[in-house]
Amino acid sequence: MKCPFCEYNETKVIDSRPTVEGQAIRRRRECNKCNKRFTTYEKIEEVPVIVVKKDGTRQTFNRNKLLNGIIKACEKRPVSIKTMENIVYDIEKSLNNVLEKEIKTDRIGEMVMSRLKEVDEVSYVRFASVYRQFKDINTFMEELKKILDEK
Repeated sequence: MKCPFCEYNETKVIDSRPTVEGQAIRRRRECNKCNKRFTTYEKIEEVPVIVVKKDGTRQTFNRNKLLNGIIKACEKRPVSIKTMENIVYDIEKSLNNVLEKEIKTDRIGEMVMSRLKEVDEVSYVRFASVYRQFKDINTFMEELKKILDEK
């Protein structure tokens, strides 16, 4: 690590500790030439996940957008915000662990629906109605029948 003061290439680590969030390591370093100290941070390099929308456009994954959709589906339902955040966290973790860096919205929507189905069936149907764009009452009823048949 190059010293930011004298640009000497050799420094030593005096202290290392994880940050509060545990997402990085803070290192105190000392230059072997000028003896000045400075701080560096080491963290995992994250490659952004690109979401491919139905119309073919692409945008970076936005966890807040996903959380807002889930919050709307769970509105006035007995689903805690912690549960909703856990769903988003699990999905985000799954997306980051996939080797593909472009994910279609269909896949994300299916992930949300499978998790909502386990948590609250009404929230699941609400999300599905927007996600699958139910055109009429018959498609809505078909989805309800699927849920009832699974029970």
